[in-house]
Amino acid sequence: MSFQQLSPDAAAELAAAPKQREGEPSAQIEGARAQQLDEERLAWLAMAMTPGLGPKRILDAVQETGGASRILALPLTALEGLRFPAAAAQFLFDGKGRRAAEEEWARVVAQGATVVSYACRDYPERLREIYDPPPVLWVRGDVKQLSRPSIAVVGTRHPTPYGSGVAEMLSRDLAARRLLIVSGMARGIDSCAHRGALAARMPTVAVWGTGIDVVYPKENRKLAEEILATGGAIVSEVPMGTFPAPQNFPRRNRILSGLSVAVLVVEASENSGTRVTARCAIEQNRDLYAVPGNVTNKGSWTPNTLIKQGAKLVATWEDVWEDLPSQVRQELEAETTAASKAEPGASLLPDPVLRPQEAMVLEVLRADESLQIDEVLELLEMQLTSSEVFTALFELEMAGRVRQLPGKNYVRTM
Repeated sequence: MSFQQLSPDAAAELAAAPKQREGEPSAQIEGARAQQLDEERLAWLAMAMTPGLGPKRILDAVQETGGASRILALPLTALEGLRFPAAAAQFLFDGKGRRAAEEEWARVVAQGATVVSYACRDYPERLREIYDPPPVLWVRGDVKQLSRPSIAVVGTRHPTPYGSGVAEMLSRDLAARRLLIVSGMARGIDSCAHRGALAARMPTVAVWGTGIDVVYPKENRKLAEEILATGGAIVSEVPMGTFPAPQNFPRRNRILSGLSVAVLVVEASENSGTRVTARCAIEQNRDLYAVPGNVTNKGSWTPNTLIKQGAKLVATWEDVWEDLPSQVRQELEAETTAASKAEPGASLLPDPVLRPQEAMVLEVLRADESLQIDEVLELLEMQLTSSEVFTALFELEMAGRVRQLPGKNYVRTM
């Protein structure tokens, strides 16, 4: 019996497996059980909480036994026969795995989140296709989003204004056409990708390398709240409370690409972790796209190299859209309403006419390179007073035509 043959009804059939509990459960755990935690999902969670058991070993064991809940009822020798490390086998046999799962489920319920096991109906089918899919996903937000057609937008944590603008623009335009934007909510390109989707008033999914209750980086707390408020989701394969350990982030990259039909690389240096995601995309047979960059910029090394190696060059949303599988494109077009067929990011009303001072300021600003306020004042010193420049910048920023970066640097929005 293969994993793919495990029907969604398997959980109901296996839920009658004998229960192993030591002592009376706490009131908190009883409350958690009221949230329909079935025996099969509990068993998946117990193995995920067991030290020394990785995704492949867990999936192989379930394939061999025919169901996760049966594993918790096995004697110690049988557990060791599944090639579990001795300590892991003892952990499960002693009931510690089950108790850890029950306690974790109580914490999940308290967060208003859920746990999706490999055997659940809501587990994304695309993620099942990869070599080592996570046995359990911790999810806050709308679980259904994980199964939507999506593209992973990834890149450096230290982007140029050009990279930030392009990532936000492409994510906004693709999200407006119902292609779900998936990223890791890291600083830089990841955050820009999520903000682009939110600018299109569309959901987006963030895959974390921490527990779903540990916001990282901390300054993205508001972004996380916006993702959930817009109907998106936050996903992780590690338990609640897991801190941002460096080894967790390369592992989560396979989930980014695994959830998606394609991966888009915007900016990344030669040694960037983005290369891990690109490699995962290739191994998982996902389409790979890249935005070309200035050859003198170190952040252009990875996308330019990927393009030379066969990744498709992307300058606009059409470059991605035209290359999507026809089935995916038809599915997205079927969801698109008449109102959403307008050009994304553009208003149905004409742009408001700029005042002369605003037009002059906008003319000297660029979308691919920021200008410090002193540089702006110097360029316009023969035409405008400093107060007129400050007023024009304020009005342009309020209108979304200009963005202020740290250090009083300004850049045109795309």
